[in-house]
Amino acid sequence: MADKRDYYEVLGVPKTATDADLKKAFYKIAKENHPDLHPGDKECEKRMKEAGEAYEILSDKDKRAKYDQFGFAGVDPSYGAGGAGGGGFDFTGFGGLDDLFSNIFGGGFGGFGGGRSRTRNGPRKGDDVRMGISLSFEEAAFGCDKTLNVSRVELCDDCHGTGCAGGSAPETCPDCHGSGVVTTTQRTPFGVMQSQGECPKCRGRGKIIHDPCPKCKGQGRVRRQKTVNVHIDAGIQNNVTIALSGQGSAGYNGGPAGDLLITVSIRPHEFFEREGTSVLCEIPITVTQAMLGAEIDVPTLDGKVKFAIPEGTQHGETFRLRGKGIPYFRSSGRGDQYVTVSVTIPKSLTSEQRELVKKLDETLGGSAGKPRKFGRKK
Repeated sequence: MADKRDYYEVLGVPKTATDADLKKAFYKIAKENHPDLHPGDKECEKRMKEAGEAYEILSDKDKRAKYDQFGFAGVDPSYGAGGAGGGGFDFTGFGGLDDLFSNIFGGGFGGFGGGRSRTRNGPRKGDDVRMGISLSFEEAAFGCDKTLNVSRVELCDDCHGTGCAGGSAPETCPDCHGSGVVTTTQRTPFGVMQSQGECPKCRGRGKIIHDPCPKCKGQGRVRRQKTVNVHIDAGIQNNVTIALSGQGSAGYNGGPAGDLLITVSIRPHEFFEREGTSVLCEIPITVTQAMLGAEIDVPTLDGKVKFAIPEGTQHGETFRLRGKGIPYFRSSGRGDQYVTVSVTIPKSLTSEQRELVKKLDETLGGSAGKPRKFGRKK
Protein backbone atom coordinates (compact mmCIF):
# COMPACT_ATOMS: atom_id res chain seq x y z
CA MET A 1 0.00 0.00 0.00
CA ALA A 2 1.47 3.27 -1.05
CA ASP A 3 2.07 5.87 1.65
CA LYS A 4 0.01 9.03 1.48
CA ARG A 5 1.19 12.40 2.68
CA ASP A 6 -0.79 14.31 5.23
CA TYR A 7 -3.15 16.75 3.49
CA TYR A 8 -1.92 19.68 5.54
CA GLU A 9 1.66 18.77 4.64
CA VAL A 10 0.73 18.56 0.94
CA LEU A 11 -0.59 22.12 0.97
CA GLY A 12 2.11 23.36 3.33
CA VAL A 13 -0.34 24.80 5.87
CA PRO A 14 -0.90 24.25 9.60
CA LYS A 15 -3.99 22.51 10.97
CA THR A 16 -5.29 25.91 12.05
CA ALA A 17 -5.31 27.17 8.43
CA THR A 18 -8.33 29.19 7.38
CA ASP A 19 -10.26 28.74 4.13
CA ALA A 20 -8.33 31.68 2.69
CA ASP A 21 -5.03 30.04 3.69
CA LEU A 22 -6.06 26.80 1.97
CA LYS A 23 -7.08 28.60 -1.20
CA LYS A 24 -3.84 30.60 -1.33
CA ALA A 25 -1.71 27.49 -0.79
CA PHE A 26 -3.52 25.48 -3.47
CA TYR A 27 -3.33 28.39 -5.92
CA LYS A 28 0.43 28.56 -5.48
CA ILE A 29 0.90 24.82 -6.07
CA ALA A 30 -1.46 24.82 -9.04
CA LYS A 31 0.31 27.77 -10.62
CA GLU A 32 3.71 26.11 -10.28
CA ASN A 33 2.63 22.69 -11.56
CA HIS A 34 -0.11 23.40 -14.09
CA PRO A 35 0.00 20.91 -17.01
CA ASP A 36 -0.16 23.74 -19.56
CA LEU A 37 3.25 24.85 -18.31
CA HIS A 38 4.66 21.33 -17.94
CA PRO A 39 3.12 19.16 -20.67
CA GLY A 40 3.89 15.50 -20.16
CA ASP A 41 5.60 16.03 -16.78
CA LYS A 42 4.35 13.14 -14.64
CA GLU A 43 5.74 14.60 -11.42
CA CYS A 44 3.80 17.82 -11.93
CA GLU A 45 0.67 15.81 -12.69
CA LYS A 46 1.20 13.85 -9.48
CA ARG A 47 1.67 17.01 -7.39
CA MET A 48 -1.40 18.62 -8.97
CA LYS A 49 -3.60 15.58 -8.24
CA GLU A 50 -2.25 15.33 -4.71
CA ALA A 51 -2.86 19.03 -4.03
CA GLY A 52 -6.32 18.89 -5.61
CA GLU A 53 -7.30 15.96 -3.43
CA ALA A 54 -6.01 17.70 -0.30
CA TYR A 55 -7.87 20.89 -1.10
CA GLU A 56 -11.08 19.03 -1.97
CA ILE A 57 -11.10 17.41 1.47
CA LEU A 58 -9.88 20.30 3.63
CA SER A 59 -12.07 22.91 1.98
CA ASP A 60 -15.18 20.90 2.89
CA LYS A 61 -16.11 21.52 6.54
CA ASP A 62 -17.56 18.05 7.19
CA LYS A 63 -14.83 16.14 5.37
CA ARG A 64 -12.17 18.17 7.13
CA ALA A 65 -13.68 17.34 10.53
CA LYS A 66 -13.72 13.60 9.73
CA TYR A 67 -10.14 13.77 8.41
CA ASP A 68 -8.94 15.58 11.54
CA GLN A 69 -10.56 12.89 13.72
CA PHE A 70 -9.97 9.65 11.81
CA GLY A 71 -7.31 10.49 9.22
CA PHE A 72 -7.55 9.09 5.68
CA ALA A 73 -9.97 6.39 6.78
CA GLY A 74 -12.46 9.05 7.75
CA VAL A 75 -12.74 10.37 4.19
CA ASP A 76 -11.89 7.26 2.15
CA PRO A 77 -13.23 3.91 3.40
CA SER A 78 -11.04 2.04 0.92
CA TYR A 79 -7.90 3.35 2.61
CA GLY A 80 -6.15 0.53 4.42
CA ALA A 81 -8.41 -2.15 2.91
CA GLY A 82 -6.05 -3.42 0.29
CA GLY A 83 -6.10 -0.28 -1.82
CA ALA A 84 -3.84 2.67 -1.99
CA GLY A 85 -6.60 4.92 -0.78
CA GLY A 86 -7.69 8.24 -2.15
CA GLY A 87 -8.97 6.58 -5.27
CA GLY A 88 -12.31 8.33 -5.04
CA PHE A 89 -10.92 11.74 -6.03
CA ASP A 90 -11.05 12.64 -9.69
CA PHE A 91 -10.79 16.03 -11.41
CA THR A 92 -13.56 14.99 -13.73
CA GLY A 93 -15.88 15.40 -10.77
CA PHE A 94 -15.39 19.13 -11.32
CA GLY A 95 -15.90 18.91 -15.07
CA GLY A 96 -12.19 19.26 -15.77
CA LEU A 97 -9.26 21.05 -14.13
CA ASP A 98 -10.28 24.52 -15.26
CA ASP A 99 -13.72 24.03 -13.69
CA LEU A 100 -11.93 23.15 -10.47
CA PHE A 101 -10.14 26.49 -10.66
CA SER A 102 -13.44 28.18 -11.42
CA ASN A 103 -15.03 26.64 -8.34
CA ILE A 104 -12.12 27.73 -6.18
CA PHE A 105 -11.22 31.13 -7.62
CA GLY A 106 -14.42 32.22 -9.31
CA GLY A 107 -13.05 32.06 -12.84
CA GLY A 108 -10.23 30.76 -15.01
CA PHE A 109 -6.79 30.25 -13.59
CA GLY A 110 -4.09 32.80 -14.42
CA GLY A 111 -4.31 32.45 -18.17
CA PHE A 112 -4.23 28.62 -18.30
CA GLY A 113 -6.82 26.06 -19.26
CA GLY A 114 -10.10 26.55 -21.04
CA GLY A 115 -13.60 27.56 -20.08
CA ARG A 116 -13.08 31.30 -20.69
CA SER A 117 -13.99 33.52 -23.57
CA ARG A 118 -10.85 35.23 -24.77
CA THR A 119 -11.04 37.37 -27.85
CA ARG A 120 -7.84 38.26 -29.64
CA ASN A 121 -9.38 40.35 -32.35
CA GLY A 122 -11.07 42.94 -30.12
CA PRO A 123 -10.17 46.65 -30.21
CA ARG A 124 -6.54 47.26 -29.31
CA LYS A 125 -4.40 50.35 -29.05
CA GLY A 126 -2.03 50.94 -31.94
CA ASP A 127 1.74 50.72 -31.66
CA ASP A 128 3.74 53.62 -30.25
CA VAL A 129 6.18 55.31 -32.62
CA ARG A 130 9.56 56.35 -31.21
CA MET A 131 11.93 58.89 -32.69
CA GLY A 132 14.59 61.38 -31.63
CA ILE A 133 14.95 65.12 -32.17
CA SER A 134 18.14 67.20 -31.95
CA LEU A 135 17.95 70.71 -30.45
CA SER A 136 20.48 73.49 -30.14
CA PHE A 137 21.36 74.76 -26.68
CA GLU A 138 19.25 77.88 -27.26
CA GLU A 139 16.25 75.95 -28.64
CA ALA A 140 16.18 73.80 -25.53
CA ALA A 141 16.55 76.86 -23.30
CA PHE A 142 13.83 79.02 -24.80
CA GLY A 143 11.62 76.39 -26.45
CA CYS A 144 10.74 76.08 -30.11
CA ASP A 145 8.32 74.58 -32.64
CA LYS A 146 9.48 71.74 -34.85
CA THR A 147 8.02 69.94 -37.84
CA LEU A 148 8.74 66.21 -37.93
CA ASN A 149 8.35 63.60 -40.64
CA VAL A 150 6.94 60.57 -38.88
CA SER A 151 6.71 57.08 -40.37
CA ARG A 152 3.61 55.40 -38.93
CA VAL A 153 0.92 52.87 -39.83
CA GLU A 154 -2.49 54.28 -40.78
CA LEU A 155 -5.78 52.82 -41.90
CA CYS A 156 -5.99 52.17 -45.62
CA ASP A 157 -7.94 54.95 -47.36
CA ASP A 158 -9.35 52.61 -50.00
CA CYS A 159 -10.91 50.00 -47.72
CA HIS A 160 -11.13 52.09 -44.55
CA GLY A 161 -9.39 49.40 -42.55
CA THR A 162 -11.59 46.45 -43.54
CA GLY A 163 -8.95 44.88 -45.79
CA CYS A 164 -11.60 44.10 -48.41
CA ALA A 165 -11.82 45.35 -51.96
CA GLY A 166 -14.65 47.70 -52.80
CA GLY A 167 -18.09 46.09 -52.80
CA SER A 168 -17.04 43.11 -50.68
CA ALA A 169 -17.10 42.35 -46.97
CA PRO A 170 -15.19 39.97 -44.71
CA GLU A 171 -16.73 36.67 -43.63
CA THR A 172 -16.90 35.73 -39.97
CA CYS A 173 -14.60 32.77 -39.44
CA PRO A 174 -16.71 29.60 -39.15
CA ASP A 175 -14.13 27.85 -36.97
CA CYS A 176 -13.72 30.43 -34.19
CA HIS A 177 -16.99 32.32 -34.80
CA GLY A 178 -15.15 35.64 -34.90
CA SER A 179 -13.25 35.27 -31.62
CA GLY A 180 -9.86 34.60 -33.23
CA VAL A 181 -9.22 31.66 -30.90
CA VAL A 182 -10.18 28.00 -30.92
CA THR A 183 -10.53 25.62 -27.99
CA THR A 184 -8.81 22.23 -28.01
CA THR A 185 -10.09 19.50 -25.68
CA GLN A 186 -8.10 16.49 -24.54
CA ARG A 187 -8.44 13.87 -21.82
CA THR A 188 -5.66 13.67 -19.23
CA PRO A 189 -5.15 11.83 -15.92
CA PHE A 190 -6.93 14.81 -14.34
CA GLY A 191 -9.98 14.56 -16.56
CA VAL A 192 -10.93 16.71 -19.51
CA MET A 193 -8.47 19.53 -20.19
CA GLN A 194 -9.11 22.48 -22.46
CA SER A 195 -6.64 24.94 -23.96
CA GLN A 196 -7.05 27.89 -26.30
CA GLY A 197 -4.87 29.01 -29.17
CA GLU A 198 -4.90 31.16 -32.28
CA CYS A 199 -7.38 30.05 -34.87
CA PRO A 200 -5.36 28.58 -37.77
CA LYS A 201 -8.08 29.28 -40.34
CA CYS A 202 -8.24 33.06 -39.85
CA ARG A 203 -4.87 33.43 -38.08
CA GLY A 204 -6.47 35.05 -35.09
CA ARG A 205 -8.30 37.78 -36.99
CA GLY A 206 -11.77 36.31 -36.53
CA LYS A 207 -12.63 37.12 -40.14
CA ILE A 208 -11.74 35.76 -43.55
CA ILE A 209 -11.16 38.08 -46.48
CA HIS A 210 -11.96 36.50 -49.85
CA ASP A 211 -11.39 39.61 -51.99
CA PRO A 212 -8.49 41.58 -50.45
CA CYS A 213 -7.97 45.29 -51.04
CA PRO A 214 -5.26 45.70 -53.71
CA LYS A 215 -3.75 48.72 -51.97
CA CYS A 216 -3.14 47.23 -48.52
CA LYS A 217 -3.13 43.55 -49.63
CA GLY A 218 -5.92 42.76 -47.18
CA GLN A 219 -4.13 44.15 -44.14
CA GLY A 220 -6.39 47.18 -43.77
CA ARG A 221 -3.32 49.23 -42.82
CA VAL A 222 -0.53 50.94 -44.74
CA ARG A 223 2.67 52.70 -43.71
CA ARG A 224 2.91 56.40 -44.52
CA GLN A 225 5.08 59.43 -43.88
CA LYS A 226 3.15 62.00 -41.90
CA THR A 227 4.07 65.59 -40.99
CA VAL A 228 3.57 66.33 -37.30
CA ASN A 229 4.07 69.69 -35.57
CA VAL A 230 5.47 69.55 -32.05
CA HIS A 231 6.01 72.33 -29.53
CA ILE A 232 9.09 72.09 -27.30
CA ASP A 233 8.63 73.84 -23.96
CA ALA A 234 11.35 76.18 -22.71
CA GLY A 235 13.80 74.66 -20.26
CA ILE A 236 13.49 71.07 -21.44
CA GLN A 237 16.27 68.75 -20.28
CA ASN A 238 18.46 66.42 -22.31
CA ASN A 239 17.11 62.87 -22.91
CA VAL A 240 13.56 63.82 -21.88
CA THR A 241 10.84 61.98 -23.84
CA ILE A 242 7.76 63.89 -24.99
CA ALA A 243 4.56 61.89 -25.57
CA LEU A 244 2.06 63.06 -28.18
CA SER A 245 -1.11 61.09 -27.52
CA GLY A 246 -2.80 59.51 -30.54
CA GLN A 247 -0.02 60.47 -32.97
CA GLY A 248 1.37 56.94 -33.27
CA SER A 249 0.20 54.07 -35.47
CA ALA A 250 -3.48 53.35 -36.01
CA GLY A 251 -5.26 51.06 -33.57
CA TYR A 252 -6.41 47.51 -34.27
CA ASN A 253 -10.05 46.66 -34.88
CA GLY A 254 -11.28 50.11 -34.03
CA GLY A 255 -8.93 50.67 -31.08
CA PRO A 256 -7.26 54.03 -30.41
CA ALA A 257 -4.04 55.09 -32.11
CA GLY A 258 -0.75 54.72 -30.29
CA ASP A 259 1.43 57.58 -29.10
CA LEU A 260 4.34 59.40 -30.70
CA LEU A 261 7.29 59.33 -28.29
CA ILE A 262 9.97 61.93 -29.04
CA THR A 263 13.27 61.83 -27.16
CA VAL A 264 15.13 65.14 -26.98
CA SER A 265 18.88 65.36 -27.58
CA ILE A 266 20.55 68.73 -26.87
CA ARG A 267 23.67 69.56 -28.88
CA PRO A 268 26.69 70.89 -26.93
CA HIS A 269 27.25 74.67 -26.98
CA GLU A 270 30.47 76.31 -28.07
CA PHE A 271 31.26 77.62 -24.58
CA PHE A 272 28.11 77.34 -22.40
CA GLU A 273 27.45 74.40 -20.11
CA ARG A 274 24.26 73.62 -18.24
CA GLU A 275 23.58 72.41 -14.72
CA GLY A 276 19.83 72.26 -14.17
CA THR A 277 18.66 75.82 -14.78
CA SER A 278 22.14 77.31 -14.41
CA VAL A 279 24.38 78.34 -17.29
CA LEU A 280 28.14 78.08 -16.77
CA CYS A 281 30.92 79.69 -18.78
CA GLU A 282 34.56 80.69 -18.41
CA ILE A 283 35.93 84.13 -19.42
CA PRO A 284 39.67 84.79 -19.85
CA ILE A 285 41.03 88.10 -18.48
CA THR A 286 44.52 89.60 -18.44
CA VAL A 287 46.72 89.97 -15.38
CA THR A 288 46.26 93.73 -15.36
CA GLN A 289 42.46 93.37 -15.63
CA ALA A 290 42.55 91.06 -12.64
CA MET A 291 44.72 93.44 -10.63
CA LEU A 292 43.15 96.75 -11.59
CA GLY A 293 39.60 95.65 -12.37
CA ALA A 294 37.87 96.18 -15.69
CA GLU A 295 34.59 96.22 -17.52
CA ILE A 296 34.31 93.25 -19.88
CA ASP A 297 31.77 91.83 -22.31
CA VAL A 298 30.18 88.59 -21.10
CA PRO A 299 28.17 86.42 -23.52
CA THR A 300 24.75 85.25 -22.28
CA LEU A 301 21.75 83.51 -23.83
CA ASP A 302 20.29 86.99 -24.33
CA GLY A 303 23.40 88.44 -25.98
CA LYS A 304 26.47 90.21 -24.60
CA VAL A 305 26.23 92.19 -21.37
CA LYS A 306 28.71 94.50 -19.63
CA PHE A 307 30.15 93.20 -16.37
CA ALA A 308 32.53 94.97 -14.01
CA ILE A 309 35.43 92.80 -12.84
CA PRO A 310 36.43 94.09 -9.39
CA GLU A 311 39.99 95.06 -8.57
CA GLY A 312 42.10 92.20 -7.22
CA THR A 313 40.07 89.40 -8.86
CA GLN A 314 41.72 86.01 -8.40
CA HIS A 315 42.14 83.27 -10.97
CA GLY A 316 39.19 80.87 -10.88
CA GLU A 317 36.86 83.27 -9.08
CA THR A 318 33.19 82.90 -10.02
CA PHE A 319 30.56 85.62 -10.38
CA ARG A 320 26.79 85.29 -10.70
CA LEU A 321 24.55 86.99 -13.26
CA ARG A 322 21.03 86.75 -11.86
CA GLY A 323 18.22 85.73 -14.20
CA LYS A 324 20.53 84.94 -17.13
CA GLY A 325 20.20 81.16 -16.90
CA ILE A 326 17.72 78.61 -18.27
CA PRO A 327 13.97 79.36 -18.02
CA TYR A 328 12.17 77.11 -15.55
CA PHE A 329 10.41 74.22 -17.29
CA ARG A 330 6.69 74.96 -17.61
CA SER A 331 6.97 77.68 -14.99
CA SER A 332 7.86 81.37 -14.72
CA GLY A 333 11.32 82.62 -13.83
CA ARG A 334 14.85 81.70 -14.84
CA GLY A 335 18.00 80.36 -13.34
CA ASP A 336 21.31 82.24 -13.11
CA GLN A 337 24.50 82.34 -15.12
CA TYR A 338 27.83 81.72 -13.41
CA VAL A 339 30.95 83.28 -14.92
CA THR A 340 34.34 81.90 -13.88
CA VAL A 341 37.32 84.11 -14.72
CA SER A 342 40.56 82.63 -15.94
CA VAL A 343 43.61 84.90 -15.57
CA THR A 344 45.79 84.58 -18.65
CA ILE A 345 49.55 84.75 -18.04
CA PRO A 346 51.64 85.99 -21.00
CA LYS A 347 54.07 83.35 -22.28
CA SER A 348 56.65 85.86 -23.54
CA LEU A 349 57.55 89.46 -22.64
CA THR A 350 59.59 92.16 -24.27
CA SER A 351 62.61 93.56 -22.44
CA GLU A 352 60.67 96.66 -21.50
CA GLN A 353 57.76 94.59 -20.16
CA ARG A 354 60.10 92.44 -18.11
CA GLU A 355 61.63 95.49 -16.45
CA LEU A 356 58.20 96.87 -15.63
CA VAL A 357 57.10 93.59 -14.12
CA LYS A 358 60.28 93.37 -12.02
CA LYS A 359 59.74 96.88 -10.68
CA LEU A 360 56.12 95.98 -9.89
CA ASP A 361 57.25 92.83 -8.10
CA GLU A 362 59.70 94.84 -6.00
CA THR A 363 56.95 97.21 -4.91
CA LEU A 364 54.76 94.21 -3.98
CA GLY A 365 57.43 92.75 -1.71
CA GLY A 366 58.68 90.07 -4.05
CA SER A 367 56.60 87.32 -2.48
CA ALA A 368 53.15 85.88 -3.23
CA GLY A 369 52.59 85.02 0.43
CA LYS A 370 53.06 82.14 2.87
CA PRO A 371 52.69 78.48 1.88
CA ARG A 372 49.26 76.96 2.53
CA LYS A 373 47.56 73.59 2.18
CA PHE A 374 46.89 72.52 -1.40
CA GLY A 375 43.44 73.49 -2.67
CA ARG A 376 42.81 75.95 0.18
CA LYS A 377 41.95 79.45 -0.96
CA LYS A 378 43.45 82.46 0.76
